[in-house]
Amino acid sequence: MPEENSAPVQSSGSGDDKLVAAISYIGIISVIVLLVKKDSEFVQFHAKQGTVLFIVEVVWMVLTMFLFFLWFISWILWLVFLVATVMGFIKAYSGERYKMPVIGDLAQKINL
Repeated sequence: MPEENSAPVQSSGSGDDKLVAAISYIGIISVIVLLVKKDSEFVQFHAKQGTVLFIVEVVWMVLTMFLFFLWFISWILWLVFLVATVMGFIKAYSGERYKMPVIGDLAQKINL
């Protein structure tokens, strides 16, 4: 990964922003955080990535329900989703602004 993807960022002083940003990688919670916590750029950054990750997971789940032949690769992709979620959680909780490949680019297009 290039170094410019990961840059330490100060949150708003308290650990609350770090915790909320980390929690925003947990499924539908990301959408809720994105809509509710608009006062923190740090939280919004991570909530947008968490929301995109959640949407991609839901789309993949729907595809595998209708296209049964995708089941054999679905386990590998779910493992990738899990690793991305855990990595985002850890980076957010440690106060880093880590832009995930592909997910981060899509997340930047979200304007609220």
